[in-house]
Amino acid sequence: MSIHVNLEPLAWDSQFFGLSTARLNFSSAAPVLTAADLDRYALVQAKVAAQQTATLDALSALGFSLVEGEVDLQLAIEAGKARISAKPLMTAKQNDIPVLQAAAARVFTASRFRAPWYQADDSGRFYAAWVEKAVLGTFDHECLLINNEHDQIAGFVTLRDMGRSEARIGLLATVPGNHHQGIGDKLMSAAQQWCQNHQIQRLRVATQLSNTTALRLYTRRGAMIESTAYWLYRGQNDSI
Repeated sequence: MSIHVNLEPLAWDSQFFGLSTARLNFSSAAPVLTAADLDRYALVQAKVAAQQTATLDALSALGFSLVEGEVDLQLAIEAGKARISAKPLMTAKQNDIPVLQAAAARVFTASRFRAPWYQADDSGRFYAAWVEKAVLGTFDHECLLINNEHDQIAGFVTLRDMGRSEARIGLLATVPGNHHQGIGDKLMSAAQQWCQNHQIQRLRVATQLSNTTALRLYTRRGAMIESTAYWLYRGQNDSI
């Protein structure tokens, strides 16, 4: 099977990770993908819907390897209205960034940014940068906090307004040392309240297929699975 794609260079990723990176954009009008095209980059990423088995097989023949599965979910905000607290939301400030970065670097160590394609600390660095951008409003638009009984940050959730009455959760995490306190549910309540405050009707979130804790949280809150996909990578040293 021939695969028709455009190769999109990922400038930010390439600079951040020090690894020339591109992503496949599938299009029937695009040229046929060849090994020579792929060899121009140190790493090429592909995200493929789980049901597209022929494409998965064709990419495997070109040297792509399975990295991680992904589940995308959607929550209708009205469905959780009765469970949303009326307490004011806590928004992260610039002086919270060091604490949030340290927490993100510890929490998000198992992701698709993993060996052998990335360095051991790359995943933590990536998500630490993400949460900083969320606080500053330069990537996600908001970072909400939940504090523990000692008035210390116990969890955070970042949100992005996608337009057309939709928002997406970027990061959601309990800070280490605050588990088994219902922080995840409190973060979801805060996210849903934020959506109501901004007249947003649908909240989307994606998580790794292996993250059963997150999947249980989202489905418990009423989220429905919309789609599943696989991430695949091909590095210059991968054999064909």
